[in-house]
Amino acid sequence: MTVIVQGHQDSINGEALLAGDEVNQTETVSQEKMGSSDGPLESDILQLDGGFMTPDSNAFGHAFRDYEKESVRRAGVQEFYRTNHINQSYEYVLSKREHYGKLDKTVMSIWECCELLNEFVDESDPDLDEPQIEHLLQTAEAIRKDYPNEDWLHLTGLIHDLGKVLLHPNFGGEPQWAVVGDTYPMGCAFDESIVHYEFFKENPDFHNPKYNTKYGVYSENCGLENIIISWGHDEYMHMVAKMNKTTLPPVALFIIRFHSFYALHRAGAYTHLMNDEDHEMLEWVKIFNKYDLYSKSKVRVDVEEVKPYYQSLIDKYFPSKLRW
Repeated sequence: MTVIVQGHQDSINGEALLAGDEVNQTETVSQEKMGSSDGPLESDILQLDGGFMTPDSNAFGHAFRDYEKESVRRAGVQEFYRTNHINQSYEYVLSKREHYGKLDKTVMSIWECCELLNEFVDESDPDLDEPQIEHLLQTAEAIRKDYPNEDWLHLTGLIHDLGKVLLHPNFGGEPQWAVVGDTYPMGCAFDESIVHYEFFKENPDFHNPKYNTKYGVYSENCGLENIIISWGHDEYMHMVAKMNKTTLPPVALFIIRFHSFYALHRAGAYTHLMNDEDHEMLEWVKIFNKYDLYSKSKVRVDVEEVKPYYQSLIDKYFPSKLRW
């Protein structure tokens, strides 16, 4: 099925190649070829724990998560966060949780959902303009290479962004600002480490004394499972997986729900809300996030070659059909 995403596609996808970008031209590779001598030169990559080799620059030749870099894509990303930060309020998120928590949109398999994302491009992402299924497989295959025995983590890499199906017309055709982008707690003060924090000043919660203090509606060390996080694909996919009784371990659900919570795992904000279990699982989020962020490239994965492996994991950890 082909899905057309309306919005800033022309401006976001139209960025010209920079000098030296010839090395980033798209090629199709198999699992065996990924990471071989046909890949980037050693001088162009960084070494991280687990053996994962990360590029110095994103698909556009810029530093990863550089929201200030002058580019055609920057204006669209900035407008995205302006709209997101103005509209994501505590009451708004509660209403979305109630609406989508019914899981009454459709019944389909995990792989069917992967295919629905084939034409989606994330407007909040300054690092990538490829369809989402490309990113899902890049992430999963990079994890699989470095953690061959953690099959639950491979599957988490594949499904972590499936909540972006909220963009599909059959799911209500939610705007991108309500589906993608960095997430953050609602019901307490917005931390200044959140990207484009300045736009929160127009959010109704910013001036509400009930929600604009350090703890807001929460208590110290209450645990992240008890917070209300901004609405988007992370929260939705966490809800879908949990309510369909996945047998993935709790840490996988933690990764799915908080992988976009950059203020926490990159800036160290909101730790006052964490309990001991959160601190343990956060280490896995940090490991996962290296692959989620740095595997974004123009190198493509042979979908048909790897599909049988991931289908076996889906069968292991999920029912054949899920309510969405």
